Amino acid sequence: MDTMAVLLQEPEQLMLRRLDLTPPGAEDVVVDVEWSGISTGTERLLWSGQMPSFPGMGYPLVPGYESVGRIAQAGPLSGRTPGQRVFVPGARCFGPVRGLFGGAARRLVVAGEKTVLAASSLRENAVLLALAATAHHATAGAAQPELIVGHGVLGRLLARLALAAGAAPPTVWESSPARRSGAEGYPVLDPSADPRRDYRSIVDVSGDSALLDTLIARLAPGGEIVLAGFYAAPLSFAFPPAFMREARIRIAAEWRAPDLAAVTALIGSGRLSLDGLITHREAAPQAASAYRTAFTDASCLKMVLDWSECS
Repeated sequence: MDTMAVLLQEPEQLMLRRLDLTPPGAEDVVVDVEWSGISTGTERLLWSGQMPSFPGMGYPLVPGYESVGRIAQAGPLSGRTPGQRVFVPGARCFGPVRGLFGGAARRLVVAGEKTVLAASSLRENAVLLALAATAHHATAGAAQPELIVGHGVLGRLLARLALAAGAAPPTVWESSPARRSGAEGYPVLDPSADPRRDYRSIVDVSGDSALLDTLIARLAPGGEIVLAGFYAAPLSFAFPPAFMREARIRIAAEWRAPDLAAVTALIGSGRLSLDGLITHREAAPQAASAYRTAFTDASCLKMVLDWSECS
């Protein structure tokens, strides 16, 4: 069994390539992918070569952790049945080729327990489940954000989740004029237009490693900054202002299964919408240009690859 997959041969050298698949076992499913999303955070760093080194890192690799498709085969111990539409947060099924995170392919072999049932009505919007779960994880068990830095998809989901939780509308900072539109029930400002300096909870999803001093200056005493982006460069800050405010800085890691369950329930109840967040779509054979657009065009909030033209 093989598949067409997106392959990053090395930074900025991306192509479609046919790769052999690991044979499925009794606990595995084979998923025919319909759509896969392109992450402008971690995948941008993989594409540009700026991803910090970590275990398993290296090229060539298959990126992607936002895939949606139908189960074509289901092992007897997989807990799934053929025909179900599922979300797949990546796979490692390409033999010697690394899967980081291995979801950008026409066909995937993955353990059934790693898939998440997706409502058919969501269609390609289901690729956003990982980002929604990431947004949920950033504030789970903590205060809802009063300030969100960045009005990309993750920032918008954070704001929507805050409203769904009954919190006051958060302020969102966005320095790019192309991304200030599309707010639903909350203000989006250029940072220079915001005079407030008493935010108790700030969530940064900008990925800007030079922003900490600016955010600390906007904190209320005892306030918290949550770093929910992914930062390629080292982070540092001036100690005296943070000391004076007794600032707390927390890092939000990747989502967990309870986060995905929580956002799935919110979507099912109608309290969280994923509409209006996918702005660009391309056929998978145009993957090279699609990835470049996703990473270089400020008007592109979310790019989705359509795999229907690949076999």
